[in-house]
Amino acid sequence: MREANQLVSKTHGELAKYIKPGVNTLFLDQLADTFIRDHGATPAFLGYKGFPKSICTSVNDEVVHGIPSDKVFLQDGDIISIDIGTVLNGFIGDSAYTYCVGEVSEYHKKLLRTTKEALYAGIAQALAGNRIGDISNAIHTYCETRNTSIVRELVGHGCGREMHEDPEVPNYGKRGNGTALRSGMCICIEPMVNQGSKQVVVNSDKWTIRTKDHQYSAHFEHCVAIRLQGPQLLSTFDYIEEIVGKDI
Repeated sequence: MREANQLVSKTHGELAKYIKPGVNTLFLDQLADTFIRDHGATPAFLGYKGFPKSICTSVNDEVVHGIPSDKVFLQDGDIISIDIGTVLNGFIGDSAYTYCVGEVSEYHKKLLRTTKEALYAGIAQALAGNRIGDISNAIHTYCETRNTSIVRELVGHGCGREMHEDPEVPNYGKRGNGTALRSGMCICIEPMVNQGSKQVVVNSDKWTIRTKDHQYSAHFEHCVAIRLQGPQLLSTFDYIEEIVGKDI
């Protein structure tokens, strides 16, 4: 699991070099596909329930599951969520990061910071003996005190030999509720946070989910192992931050 997630993280680091105005999202998909295969793995998303590409590229008001296209060119001021999955030696890696394209407004940067910080607030509750609801509550409490909204229809998930395993990991909930966390479990924690309303709609492509009010949405995801000594990140943003810096 660590090797699969480290490869996802390195793929993000490779793509981070090319997140700039004028680049189309299909180019990013092709770059990721080649990088993953060159490292002995296969893209986990390609063909998953019919998904047609190797990564998800969701721009601005797109929440998740955006389909890469040679007709979608990044523009200065955009944000883009890139979700990447790998299958390596029978195990899944999965991580997402929302990037700034060129000069992004402080208003939108605040959304990215809030979402990323909410991810780590959730991870801090990923302790053996806690429950899923402790993670969920930490995330939605953090976001709602910062005037953002949590998408309800989409959740994190268990991860192992399959892309989506039990338990589901919602980004909202009550402390003390849900599945008990045990050492050895691996879960993907992934806040999807909107600048405006929590309501979302599905595009005609039947994949891309966007905000109903067209305000921006951000998405950050880590794969986390539950260990007796505390949560252990199997994915990392280090390779991304070597390229774009730690500060959003």
